[in-house]
This record gives sequence, C-alpha cells and structure tokens, in this order.
Amino acid sequence: MHTKPATIFTIGYEGLSLDTFMALLAAHRIDTVIDIRELPLSRKPGFSKTALALASTAHGHKYVHIAKLGCPKPVRDQHRADNDWTRYTTGFLKHLSTQSPAIAEVSALAANKNCVLLCYEADFNFCHRSMVADAVQRQSGARVHHIVKPVAKTERPAKSQRAFA
Repeated sequence: MHTKPATIFTIGYEGLSLDTFMALLAAHRIDTVIDIRELPLSRKPGFSKTALALASTAHGHKYVHIAKLGCPKPVRDQHRADNDWTRYTTGFLKHLSTQSPAIAEVSALAANKNCVLLCYEADFNFCHRSMVADAVQRQSGARVHHIVKPVAKTERPAKSQRAFA
C-alpha cells in the first residue's frame, strides 16, 4: 500500500486578525500549530504564546512551542542593523544545522497530523519558517505548503495597466 507523503504547512500571522488566522487553519484542516518563534510574544492581540495557545485549543487545534527552531537573537539583531537577507539566511541556517532533534520532532508530528509552522512574517520567502520547512522536507520527505492571506475580492476587476516604452 502506497501512502501519500505528509505535508508541512507554514503561516505568518502578519496582517491577519485572529479570526482570519483561525479560519485559514480550519480551511487547511490544521490539527497542530507549531510556534517556531524563539520568543512567542506579540504586540498583536491574540498572538502571544498563552493567548494563542488558548485560542488554538478553543478552535480544536493543539499548540506546541519549539523555541529551538526560532531565530537566535544575535541573527535577528544583525538583520535589524543591516537588513542583509543573505547574512540572515547564513546565520539562521548555521543555527538550524544544530537543531536535528527539533527538526525530528516536527517531522514526527507532521507524519500523523496536519501541522503548521507559525511565525510573524507574511512573506514566507523572507521568513525563517521556510528554511525550517525545507529542513523538515529533507528529513522526512514531507511536502511543503505555505498558507497565504487570501486576496480580497472586488466587485469588478480592475482594468489591466499596460506600460508603453
């Protein structure tokens, strides 16, 4: 019998209300929220660790915090200072290379449940959760699916703009 590989989902809560966030989790049938922020604090109501854990449980999701998969403070501070994504990536991947047990934990969770890696940044292309998801994929063969904020619908489509040189 051939079983389909697991999927590891990712989501950033930037720009999302707690209600929209929970609706996206429900739409993707997420069982477990894996918070991979080193410090799971947020100025955004509902997204700090305790509040998010309570809201997740109330909506039928398990909440797990894995701080070891968060970006270390020195790497974050350097990125704030220089905004150099290449340096950030190098620093985070160096840290991630030492986190095999945490990656194995995520892989094991995702093997049996629909799990989502949570961080703040809306754009997964510029968030460490993509690198964590890739590490899980390399270890377990899980597919990666990035949940993105739905685009607002308008009553009528905007006219396309053409640039003429």
